[in-house]
Amino acid sequence: MSNIHPSSVIAEGAVIGADCTIGPFCVIGANVVLGDRVVLKGHVVVDGDTHIGDDTVVFSFSVIGEIPQDLKFDGEQTRLRIGARNRIREHVTMNTGTVQGGGETRVGDDGLFMAGCHIAHDATIGDRVIVVNSSAIAGHCVIEDDVIIGGLCGVHQWVRIGKGAIIGAVTMVTNDVVPHGLVQGPRGVLDGLNLVGLKRKGVARADITALRAAFQMLRDGDGNFQDRARRLGEESDSDYVQQMVAFILGDTDRNFLTPG
Repeated sequence: MSNIHPSSVIAEGAVIGADCTIGPFCVIGANVVLGDRVVLKGHVVVDGDTHIGDDTVVFSFSVIGEIPQDLKFDGEQTRLRIGARNRIREHVTMNTGTVQGGGETRVGDDGLFMAGCHIAHDATIGDRVIVVNSSAIAGHCVIEDDVIIGGLCGVHQWVRIGKGAIIGAVTMVTNDVVPHGLVQGPRGVLDGLNLVGLKRKGVARADITALRAAFQMLRDGDGNFQDRARRLGEESDSDYVQQMVAFILGDTDRNFLTPG
């Protein structure tokens, strides 16, 4: 029952869900699975072992599921998994994983990936993430739920960005960002909290106050960054502060952007 333009090329073995719309001059590889009601606007390439979830829309000239931009890649079978209801705008690229990175690139649900952005191999992108025009997420990054990454940003490989954080435009992020953090500047500086985002989500005033106090302790308290986080974990009963503490004390291959 799908609507497929006759100029598109669909390899034998591809699985096309119900009520999909595939516009002109699309190319779909043999290991691709499209969920129900997926829309490919036209001139879209979907290749590799790639699954795209229900109700996702991919705009023209995007290339989804090509091999990773990694010189170690040697043709291994790796994957790209994209969730439901994503909007993937023009000229977006998303690559499959590498064996060294676990073999899978994963994108959650309800994301907005604006024109020209890039999701590299083995990245894990949460739900409701917004990546603005021409920004690049490097390999092995973890971008948690509700993160906004401004235009013309670069996120260094292996960096984690915690839930609800916001990255200002034209920022290079080289270290981990705490949940609900606000990062801006050419070489990113943790410059506060994403207060606008917290208020938009209806976070209680008491939790916002607790997060502001936590940020101040992380900036001005005694001991190193992890010591301050441990004390926060012992002293605060806010779930949002505990989320931040768990992120700081979790496993990571990078240092943190600390409050400036």
